[in-house]
Amino acid sequence: RDARERMLRGVNILADAVKVTLGPKGRNVVIDKSFGAPRITKDGVTVAKEIELEDKFENMGAQMVREVASKTNDIAGDGT
Repeated sequence: RDARERMLRGVNILADAVKVTLGPKGRNVVIDKSFGAPRITKDGVTVAKEIELEDKFENMGAQMVREVASKTNDIAGDGT
């Protein structure tokens, strides 16, 4: 039960980061890289791919959303 709640928390963390990029008034997001310049993007899939959570189960939940978004992006051209 605790693991499921932590996975859901990971899904919600990822969703909160991506939702600001959605729609016609979607905002830019700055992604801080460990090397090189920060990246500015409005693409939700790119934002999702860059998120790594420290908690193992939270990260698993986020990983599931990343996979779905990436596959949708490959097929339809927009995973968000």
